[in-house]
Amino acid sequence: MKPDVWRGDITRLEVDAIVNAANASLLGGGGVDGAIHRAAGPELAEYCRGLGGCPVGEARLTPGFALAPRQIIHTVGPVWRGGSQGEAGLLAACYRNSLALAEAHGLASIAFPAISCGVYGYPPEQAAAIAVREVSAGLRRGQVARVVLVAFSREIEALYRRLLGSGELSR
Repeated sequence: MKPDVWRGDITRLEVDAIVNAANASLLGGGGVDGAIHRAAGPELAEYCRGLGGCPVGEARLTPGFALAPRQIIHTVGPVWRGGSQGEAGLLAACYRNSLALAEAHGLASIAFPAISCGVYGYPPEQAAAIAVREVSAGLRRGQVARVVLVAFSREIEALYRRLLGSGELSR
């Protein structure tokens, strides 16, 4: 089974959980993080205050509040620093830990944004390859029944589709 690819607003998907490409404070920011916080409502920020943040590569679960998805999985991706600071391992951990959290809470469907590809500067080609590899492995392990890779641009959408079509899952 392969992940689905969809381009659009992650907050509008009907899945059990969406993943938020959060910052370490979990209190909202720009990009997808800001969009999720705005769509979920002020209760999300209030709830996140009690979590005490999240280290890079880890994941935290919150209710979806005003969103259709009943849960939000927040994960903090690495800032790109040239590739020699363990970025690939940390980004892979974001996907693995998010899938493990979904599995632990009985969530059957999950949608991921392109983690670290915005202001964190991760090269899209490398990030997409990690995303496709990790979510495909999670699907094979049966951690969830459905994964949607959500692209915010045509470029990311094309990368996901090419990688899924060719089976190219290298770093």
